[in-house]
Amino acid sequence: MQTPVASEATTSAIAALAARAGLQTVHMLAWRDLDDDEAGGSEVHAHNIASIWAQSGLQVTMRTSAAVGQPPERDREGYRATRYGSRYSVFPRSAVAELTGRMGRCDGLVEIWNGMPFMSPVWRRGPRMVWLHHVHGPMWGMTLPGPVAKFGELLEARLAPPFYRRQPMVTLSPSSKSELVDDLGFDPDRVTVVPPGVDPFFTPGGDRSPVPLAVAVGRLAPVKDFPRLVRIMAAARERVPDLRLVIVGEGYERPVVEEQISAVGGHDWVTLAGHVTDEGLRDLYRRAWIVSSASVREGWGMTLTEAAACGTPTVATDIAGHSDAVAVGRSGLLATSDADLSGLVADVMTDTALRTQLQAGALERAGELTWEAAALDNFRVLADDALRRAGR
Repeated sequence: MQTPVASEATTSAIAALAARAGLQTVHMLAWRDLDDDEAGGSEVHAHNIASIWAQSGLQVTMRTSAAVGQPPERDREGYRATRYGSRYSVFPRSAVAELTGRMGRCDGLVEIWNGMPFMSPVWRRGPRMVWLHHVHGPMWGMTLPGPVAKFGELLEARLAPPFYRRQPMVTLSPSSKSELVDDLGFDPDRVTVVPPGVDPFFTPGGDRSPVPLAVAVGRLAPVKDFPRLVRIMAAARERVPDLRLVIVGEGYERPVVEEQISAVGGHDWVTLAGHVTDEGLRDLYRRAWIVSSASVREGWGMTLTEAAACGTPTVATDIAGHSDAVAVGRSGLLATSDADLSGLVADVMTDTALRTQLQAGALERAGELTWEAAALDNFRVLADDALRRAGR
């Protein structure tokens, strides 16, 4: 992954906002960070924003849980990463570290609410903002045992929201904002939509696969529903018999995915690539005819916009996040049912004119998304909160 380098215009704008709002040191609280084995789009998002803020002269510290095989502290692209506590103890330990000043001075706080909240409104009195990329909803039951999942749903939907009603929130897409307003009861005026950027590393190049190739990228976890994607691709092969599928990613659900591959007789046309290098991923995006996802919940389809930057269109589930990352009909197609999705896969694979049109639209869509704009717009929300608290 290539860390974005911000222009002088962007860094100067952020620095000016920081000076006016009195924000020199910023702390970010997250469940995990970029070096974690299970890091995904949320961690890429936090890293890119933090690195651009650091390029603008801010002192940024990101506090997360410990990562296997990683040191407790490190400097990364201009900001400091600290990792203490388990997946669960990181929440109270981070609050105590802030309250006791162990993390140093903090002019502004960013809480990344990724399922389990840090409850910063309870203990933080200074300038702050909350990133909530999407409502987890059914994801709780997919990843945790019954009683724990029920508590997670209750915490997210009922117990935590009242404490956050007056906090400035940032989410990634209009669809996710609708979820936050409709499902959690947040004030729409306090929820700002700031789309993520696209890593400049991802660009067009190379040759397409000589046979129809679909690529899917993500953690092998229930929310991504890769078994469903395998079934959808198997159905599409009735019209596109030479279709191939490559799934990139690792995760604890790999045996379930392998079982589904066996069930559809897919060992000769489905590849579980596991972890690949950045260069390997870019090459797959460039070779693919489509990028696909059967995910049931996303704050944003970051892999879809990465592929779009390589000129590869999307065929995926019509869910919040996907519907914002994809310009439907221009950079890709979305469907609500498995039958419709497999039909769209086959349509794009067999219609050269349609595929060519979507490839051009994908490049246009990716060009609309930059990390510089995301970093500036996010910092503006934090600066506005600081200025409001100062009565300015």
